[in-house]
Amino acid sequence: MTANVDIVIPARYASTRFPGKSLVAIKGVPMIERVYERASQAKLARRVIVATDDQRIADAVKAFGGEWIMTGGDHNTGTDRLAEVARRLEDTEIIANVQGDEPLISPDSIDAAISPLLEDDQVEMSTIAYPLRKRSMIEDPSIVKAVVDNTGFALYFSRYPIPYHRDEEDPMEKERLGHAGLYVYRKETLLRLASLSQTPLELKEKLEQLRALENGIKIRVVVKDHLSPGVDVPEDVQMIEALMETVNV
Repeated sequence: MTANVDIVIPARYASTRFPGKSLVAIKGVPMIERVYERASQAKLARRVIVATDDQRIADAVKAFGGEWIMTGGDHNTGTDRLAEVARRLEDTEIIANVQGDEPLISPDSIDAAISPLLEDDQVEMSTIAYPLRKRSMIEDPSIVKAVVDNTGFALYFSRYPIPYHRDEEDPMEKERLGHAGLYVYRKETLLRLASLSQTPLELKEKLEQLRALENGIKIRVVVKDHLSPGVDVPEDVQMIEALMETVNV
């Protein structure tokens, strides 16, 4: 199957914990440019678009020759912002949502997430999960855990360390899956999802993907080693720059 695939990078200025982080310098280059460059290396998408509600971010994208779309500033969720962009992309069939605060995002991971929708026209939505091998990561509620069925579709996502291994002496030693915030949607699925009200589990866990599961939208999960830490607070910049030295980015 062939389809028109576009990557959209939502980039807000008003981050609660790190205002303006899209423009923070990562080794001298604005973070949004770092993410854009990495996303542009994905082979299965035809273009990359930054979706922002702030002129300063739009100006930065213009300065490095990228493409952007201005969005409203009153969206409650990232899904809503993405849907606004989707409505304006007339010939787009598949949209990959790449987080704007992951300057080490792997182009291979983006392609891996896109592939299921190109290979099977029944797949409406996909995402990436990765093995969790450290106890600290399993116990960290900021790292979302994923549980999948034997056909590779998501059963549930939680901030809790699931699944629970009742009969093991040390249940934390079993491998679990962490969820990466990279999503791929068919355009009509994204628009349908954005039209739905927030759901009880979504509100409890503060996880938008649960809205899809609660409304019967199946999510294909691709398991892949995935090194893409996000920049949440200013202190994370130094960590990212150190990692860039080890992976030659």
